[in-house]
Amino acid sequence: MITRILMPPLSETMIDGLIVRWYKQEGDAVDEGEPLYDVDTDKATVEVSAPAAGILRRILVPAGDTVPIGALLAVIAGPDDEI
Repeated sequence: MITRILMPPLSETMIDGLIVRWYKQEGDAVDEGEPLYDVDTDKATVEVSAPAAGILRRILVPAGDTVPIGALLAVIAGPDDEI
């Protein structure tokens, strides 16, 4: 199953967020609920957990980039899923 990781709205006033760091690299196994990345909002730095288990197949927004709410950040999928 393919899971799209989108920039979540982490505060009422948040417009965009800065990806501070990824805890995993492409190709790493990910468990649901484990820390996946840190995002710096207009108010705080927040650790965001993985919404699903699988393989972190693609990181589309590297650490250091700022993107708007709803932007596609990464994809978690099975090893045989075509993405």
